[in-house]
Amino acid sequence: MNNIMLDLETMGNGNNAAVVAIGACQFDPHGAGVGALASERFYVQVSLESAVKAGMQMDASTVLWWLQQSDMARKSTFEGDAIVPLGDACYRFAQWVNAIGPSKAIAVWGNGATFDNIIIRSAFKAVNLPLPWGFRGDKCYRTVINLLPEDKRPAFVRSGTAHNALDDAVTQAIYLQQCYKVLGLK
Repeated sequence: MNNIMLDLETMGNGNNAAVVAIGACQFDPHGAGVGALASERFYVQVSLESAVKAGMQMDASTVLWWLQQSDMARKSTFEGDAIVPLGDACYRFAQWVNAIGPSKAIAVWGNGATFDNIIIRSAFKAVNLPLPWGFRGDKCYRTVINLLPEDKRPAFVRSGTAHNALDDAVTQAIYLQQCYKVLGLK
């Protein structure tokens, strides 16, 4: 199975939240570290306007939350010359996933059973693109972490900027690998 850790930055927290960044990396849950090659990592900033026009939703509490985040997190999500419409972002992500392997061989991990995977599914639906993996490939990072009592979990070490979608995906993949080891899932 080809494993991908997905992280989204959004302007809401519902199933149809407006996506503003997609980050992902390839990894082996039984291994150590994540793909370091550019082809093994994915990051794209998404135009908020295009996400809302596609029917995705914003909520005030998330907007206020973003105002409290670091300058680096806000800049890496909302500023730059590489911001693309939601349809282009989803298409690029699908191309990246398809290059990894056939849809039946893809596992996509998201942080929470009701967040990343459901929201990206809604985004693909909003722009009329098929999701590049099957529903059996959806995996929940948070569920695995919660198999360990808090006092048995490895120390959490952040990689990069908090709330940068790619940095969060890398951090989550590495932490999942560490939890797999503690759980004896080698």
